[in-house]
Amino acid sequence: MSFTGVIGGAGNRILTGLVHLLAITRIHPNVFTCVGLFINGAAAWLFAQGEFAKAGIVVLLGAVFDLVDGPVARHSNKVTRFGGFLDSVIDRYSDLILLMGMLVWYARIDRFSYIVLTAAAMTGSVLISYARARSENEIPKCKVGFLERPERIVLIIIGALSDHMAAVLWVIAVLANWTVIQRILYTWTETTRIDAEQPAAEAVPVEASDKKSSGKLQQTYRSV
Repeated sequence: MSFTGVIGGAGNRILTGLVHLLAITRIHPNVFTCVGLFINGAAAWLFAQGEFAKAGIVVLLGAVFDLVDGPVARHSNKVTRFGGFLDSVIDRYSDLILLMGMLVWYARIDRFSYIVLTAAAMTGSVLISYARARSENEIPKCKVGFLERPERIVLIIIGALSDHMAAVLWVIAVLANWTVIQRILYTWTETTRIDAEQPAAEAVPVEASDKKSSGKLQQTYRSV
């Protein structure tokens, strides 16, 4: 077995043990989801104070709760539609609140260029999720692109602990928005193909279809 395989196996065993332990407590998985948000809120406060290394450790702790809420729900047979929706919404809040903490710090030290950079990273992070959710209202699947939520969280942790957050924000700002562009192009390609395959007589007018599907996304914002 390779070194990475050993590390991955050890991580899975630790996660499985933690999931079993948390399931025994009979605490509802939605509680863990909300706890993760509060932890990320604490990390955001540390970012706002310029305590990036401490914030990185707290984000790492919050990531644990992001990992366990879904598995605990499945293990304890408490999977619900609302739970999936709540998890997705809370993930968006967690993403934004961390970057908002950085915005506050960069504003306090008068680093305008970093404020713009963080805002660009925020925009890409939100639109990645929206692009997939909206796309999957038109096509079966849209999971193209590299920079999904786990990668973004890992990058933030690395940037905070290594004191190279500016470089990390550049990576997130560029790759997050590039992922959005990839999803737009992929959706355009797929919808064009689907429209071309439909007989003209059976084609649904775009305006009528849009009105019918408005506000009725089949997929909620994912943890991406």
